[in-house]
Amino acid sequence: MLSWRLKIIMNTDAPDQEGDEAEVSHSLWRLERRTAPMLPRPLFYRRAALSAGIGFGLLGIALFAGMLGYRLTEHLSWLDSFVNAAMILGGMGPVATMETNAGKLFAGCYALFSGLAFITIVGVILAPFVHRIFHRFHLADDDSAEEKG
Repeated sequence: MLSWRLKIIMNTDAPDQEGDEAEVSHSLWRLERRTAPMLPRPLFYRRAALSAGIGFGLLGIALFAGMLGYRLTEHLSWLDSFVNAAMILGGMGPVATMETNAGKLFAGCYALFSGLAFITIVGVILAPFVHRIFHRFHLADDDSAEEKG
């Protein structure tokens, strides 16, 4: 299992820990909490690359499942199976006409699956970026609250 963890020693400006060092543990899997400091850029880039790798891996698995389904149900060549699976996964629709009932049933189920898979894969790839934007807003809110208080 991936257990990439990096421990960073950071100086905190908190009044109760003035001058002391607080140890903050960053993980590529778990996202920071609202009160945690912003993840350093090199670790953020690694987290984004990991999410992209997972997303594209899921895309490859979904594409292969579609290819296999078209190959088994419609007896298409691997290349034609790839084209049909890629077109449905991309939201364009099938290229070849489905001749068998099994092929038609598979195409319908695969189209439904592809819609959900697309939304999930986009979410996995974009999650680190959206989280970083929200985290930056929360840090700004916390700083403005401390200035007022």
